[in-house]
Amino acid sequence: MARRDDLIVGLDLGTTKVCVVVGEMTPEGIDIVGVGTTPSVGMRGGVVVNIDQTVNAIRKAVSEAERMAGCQISSVYTSVGGTHITSLNSHGVIAIKSREVTRTDVERVLEAAKAIAMPFDRRVLHVLPQQYIVDDQEGIQDPLGMSGVRLEAKVHIVTGVFSALQNIVKCCERAGLHVLDIVMESLASSESVLDPDEKHLGVALVDMGGGTTSVAVFREQAIRYSSVIGLGGNHVTSDISVGLRTAIDEAEKIKRQYGCATIERVDPQEVIAVGSVGGQKPRELARSILAEIIEARVEEILKVTELELIRSGYTEFLHAGVVLTGGVSLLPGIRDLAERVFDLPVRIGVPYRFGGLGDVVKNPIYATATGLLLYGWQHGPRLRQRSSEESWWHRGWAFLKNLFKEF
Repeated sequence: MARRDDLIVGLDLGTTKVCVVVGEMTPEGIDIVGVGTTPSVGMRGGVVVNIDQTVNAIRKAVSEAERMAGCQISSVYTSVGGTHITSLNSHGVIAIKSREVTRTDVERVLEAAKAIAMPFDRRVLHVLPQQYIVDDQEGIQDPLGMSGVRLEAKVHIVTGVFSALQNIVKCCERAGLHVLDIVMESLASSESVLDPDEKHLGVALVDMGGGTTSVAVFREQAIRYSSVIGLGGNHVTSDISVGLRTAIDEAEKIKRQYGCATIERVDPQEVIAVGSVGGQKPRELARSILAEIIEARVEEILKVTELELIRSGYTEFLHAGVVLTGGVSLLPGIRDLAERVFDLPVRIGVPYRFGGLGDVVKNPIYATATGLLLYGWQHGPRLRQRSSEESWWHRGWAFLKNLFKEF
């Protein structure tokens, strides 16, 4: 395998799939060089429920991505979802010591904004600046070097349950990976599917995954509101399983092959074969029955999402409309249904800023994994991934160093 420098890896731990995407840094941006996907069986609602199964799924996805990229993956940016993720807006104020804003002043004001009352079992995941204010001058994105005596910061704080975050790190470490950072799913997805103009005008990102639906509202380039709803594609599959009296696996296949989010798009005369439980012969049913079941559940998810947007207080500022992404957004007709529910322009968001194997990840299911690459590129350190030829030497040298430390 070839030696690679400047590789960055995104690990999307979803309810229905574990996805690993490897990107290579170039002067033009990021080239996708490896992708690995495997079904997720140890996650439920974005939370780890079985560590061993999750570790095995991570290893399979990583192995597939390593073979395609020709390197050994050692460090990743990973996503976190689940209804335990909560957020709030906060405000911090400090005095500028040297009458000119320095990097230390910015760090101090963010720390002041982060000082909020929080339950002992929760941890701060992100402190995302919305704007800075220097001596009552508002709307400042970067205050470094500005003169003044008073610095304020308005921020969006994202928190999560510590045990849930710890379990994600534990699964990655057991799979032999070092976690560089944990990123909220909707924040990661926004990096890869939203346009800067949309973020400025006002846009709502709705990431419809298997177990949860994440909502994030952006305006003037900053995130203003975020939340996670405990409804997703698995609830649609469950409804199909009950309504058509078939197994969950069969219901998932039917949803992917024949699913449609609106009845109007389905021919009333069309029939589909539905496998029965208990070894009975398959039955034939009208496809419109399937569409009716799917439309009812998807419409419910969208209406709950609409309530979240109303709660955010930014509904009238969404001049760029709503962007749907995630696996559920692949359902035919969901865009029309969403426009009817939200009464706003809606588009399906796909990752579009990547070279190399960019066409492979041009799909809503890769929104979070590819967004993690962009997040890591902009906000965090990058550790060089090792090629397989040098990995044995690295492990051996690390073992010897630890041995010397002990003595």
